[in-house]
Amino acid sequence: MKQGSGEAEKRRNGENYSPVPRFPGSPIRFAFVFPGQGSQCIGMGKEFYERYPDAKAVFQEASDILHLDMARLCFECPAEELNLTQNTQPAILTASIAILNTIEQEITTKPSFLAGHSLGEYTALVAGKAIDFKDAVRIVYLRGKFMQEAVPQGAGAMAAILGLTGEIVAEVCKESSTKDSIVVPANFNSPEQTVISGHREAVERASNLARTRGAKRAIPLPVSVPSHSPLMKPAAERLSKELANIKFKKLNTPIITNVEAEPLSAEDKIKELLEKQLYSPVRWVESIQRMKQEGIETIIEIGPGRVLTGLVKRIDSGIKTVNIEKPTDIEMAVGSNTPAN
Repeated sequence: MKQGSGEAEKRRNGENYSPVPRFPGSPIRFAFVFPGQGSQCIGMGKEFYERYPDAKAVFQEASDILHLDMARLCFECPAEELNLTQNTQPAILTASIAILNTIEQEITTKPSFLAGHSLGEYTALVAGKAIDFKDAVRIVYLRGKFMQEAVPQGAGAMAAILGLTGEIVAEVCKESSTKDSIVVPANFNSPEQTVISGHREAVERASNLARTRGAKRAIPLPVSVPSHSPLMKPAAERLSKELANIKFKKLNTPIITNVEAEPLSAEDKIKELLEKQLYSPVRWVESIQRMKQEGIETIIEIGPGRVLTGLVKRIDSGIKTVNIEKPTDIEMAVGSNTPAN
């Protein structure tokens, strides 16, 4: 594989892209998807940082903007430091964009759609040229900070409910909520995996009730921020003020949004949807199904981990999947006419 070059930026702007999305060697319509919080790991993006100048430049730019050593944060720091929400969010964004910059030198055709899971939606907006990386990395740092500060430590919780449909989980949440203690579906991840979020005691009630309704497991998640719940409305209000200072540009590729699970092709709704995203559920199942309706045959997960790849397989086993988090993953994908797992 060749080293990084300025050609990547041209491709990011829509230049040198085939008008009909093609994977090298085959007429496959494909989409890029980007992971969110929970996919972070020590060492993410390191091989790209060491091997490709364009990738290294992304880490340096993030460091300059946030006044921290992003390479150290991603490669060397204790997991406890990386897992702080205000660190995790810019770190995942940085690693994902560094990988994307390298991919665009090898897969020189444009995806038909983009999507990101929660935080990953910001990565998708950078990939679609709606927002500059420098603005995105600053915003997601603040997003994490606002989320952490919105709820007192220990007051919120999240849990993954396995083995029940999203509809049943929604009913369980409704029955488990009170006026002063609420729980809601936060992520509709797959047909039988829904994450719930809210006040700790309500999440515990819902988890117990879900087990009585036939859930295979109800797993408390190691997080203190009840993401995608009404408890995040104070954070959303603060985020809205920051988003108002950013000029979003026209997308060069439509994004399937978390809030609506519909294609977003105009920039005028981006700020509204990013604000709502903080306290609304991630409709991932519907997002993947919508891509399938649009003729998507292959979904490529770009960034640390394989979480989204696994979810796509559970949603629709007929969609081919590719996960790219290491340079060798690109070589395997580009070298195959049918890039699938």
